[in-house]
Amino acid sequence: MNFQVPQFIETEDKIVGPLTIKQFLYLAAGGGISFILFFALKPFLWIFFTAIIMTISASFAFIKINGRPFSITAMAAFSFYWKPRFYLWQRQMPEAKMPATLAEQKTPGKSLLENLMDQLKTTKNPIPKREKVVASSILDRVKSSKERFEMMRKITGEKEVARRVDYR
Repeated sequence: MNFQVPQFIETEDKIVGPLTIKQFLYLAAGGGISFILFFALKPFLWIFFTAIIMTISASFAFIKINGRPFSITAMAAFSFYWKPRFYLWQRQMPEAKMPATLAEQKTPGKSLLENLMDQLKTTKNPIPKREKVVASSILDRVKSSKERFEMMRKITGEKEVARRVDYR
């Protein structure tokens, strides 16, 4: 059994000539307001306000921004400018103090090595009795070495020893 599948489901039907029903209603509303103003205003004011009203109604009828109708964009802009904005500052909670030894850090069912691996993957703080400061030992080796090393400063402000290579 074959079924027909509609092809252009996003295309609106043309009801009034080349216009869709929405486009026709936007233009008719602009024309109706202009018609009412014709009897209420002097001719030079009427021409001025009619030009503004018809420009707005034509933009609502025909302009699309990023594939969306101008009416949706205008409503989003209106709500952005008129709705109050609520900013919530969330206070940083103090970090929990880390246990001092691996025995205190052990979780049930895991070995010390698995616990250490979990800590290495997830912690921001140095693991006690595991990571050492090595800057002084590097500087001692550098002074005794025949190669040229220099102290360099990273963008973050940290100092690091780097080997100098001259390509001449």
